[in-house]
Amino acid sequence: MTSPASLPLTDAQRAFTGGRDYLAACTMGLPSRATVDAVTAALAAAAAGRPDVAAAVHDTERSRAAYARLVHTDVTDVAIAAQVSVAVSMVAASAPDGAEILCADGDFSSVMLPFAQAGRGVRVRTAPLAELASAVHPDTWLVAFSLVQSATGEIADAEAISGAARAVGAWTLCDLSQAAGWLPVAAARFDATICHAYKWLCSPRGVAFLTVTEEFGRHLRPVQGGWYAGEDPWASCYGADIAFAASARRFDVSPAWQAFVGAAPALELFADVDADALHGHAVGLAAAFREGMGLPAPARESAIVTWPDADGTALARLRAAGITASGRAGRARVGFHLFNDVEDVARALTALEP
Repeated sequence: MTSPASLPLTDAQRAFTGGRDYLAACTMGLPSRATVDAVTAALAAAAAGRPDVAAAVHDTERSRAAYARLVHTDVTDVAIAAQVSVAVSMVAASAPDGAEILCADGDFSSVMLPFAQAGRGVRVRTAPLAELASAVHPDTWLVAFSLVQSATGEIADAEAISGAARAVGAWTLCDLSQAAGWLPVAAARFDATICHAYKWLCSPRGVAFLTVTEEFGRHLRPVQGGWYAGEDPWASCYGADIAFAASARRFDVSPAWQAFVGAAPALELFADVDADALHGHAVGLAAAFREGMGLPAPARESAIVTWPDADGTALARLRAAGITASGRAGRARVGFHLFNDVEDVARALTALEP
């Protein structure tokens, strides 16, 4: 699901100063010029004794609005978060006693651990990602999974999983952290989504978002709520008798000011860019790399490519050539983003030649 974009891919690419030999957007995105300038200016002002909290609040709301556009949902359904595990913990705290949570085998820990540690009889059951839809049972309360798997780059069959959950009255919680930014996504397909924006959305770490549908939101308790979750945050600074926001803002955590100052221009960039062009660019580079490596094509094209590398030989070759990549779960991992090009593919393949 995409919408008309005002920013061509080439213009978005020029927003970054670097990217050559950087194949690790799946680990951490690179800041754009605008992000560097915004954070630098905010810190300089603070160092000079002129911190601008009002401007930081404005940039937090700019970030929320841009993220809502990016994932095609209403801004009233978007809550400010800090980390994936923190937001998931709030959902876990709201799960009924004895609830079953269905997760994918080997999914990212932050999606699973809060439920595993919830107590009260809440139990986690897992199944292979490809079989997750068929593993949904009538007693499943929630299916929690990453749309794109961090360790393998595999893309979940979100339509099948969501359909299976709806058929038995189960909820869905989808982690978009490895998807939003290169894969067009629609948060409204799920009852809740979480996304840490420091990867493919190239924002400072500490900027994350939770989307919650109105119906699912009625089943959640704002256990992490503070003053920023109030209908009027500045009137909610003291005491426990506050009026929580009627929208998803009641699930807000207090934002890290400088992080959101830097996130606002980054998120607006990705909300404005031609999402189909960006997706085609990223998966095209990944496909060229995969072909050069003799790796099979995945069921759904991904911007992340991984292959077995138990002894770290491949990762060491990439690093020796000055290429930044990553290793996860005994596999080498590269990711291709808008600041990469065909030369990055060629240089990586050359580095990996026996």
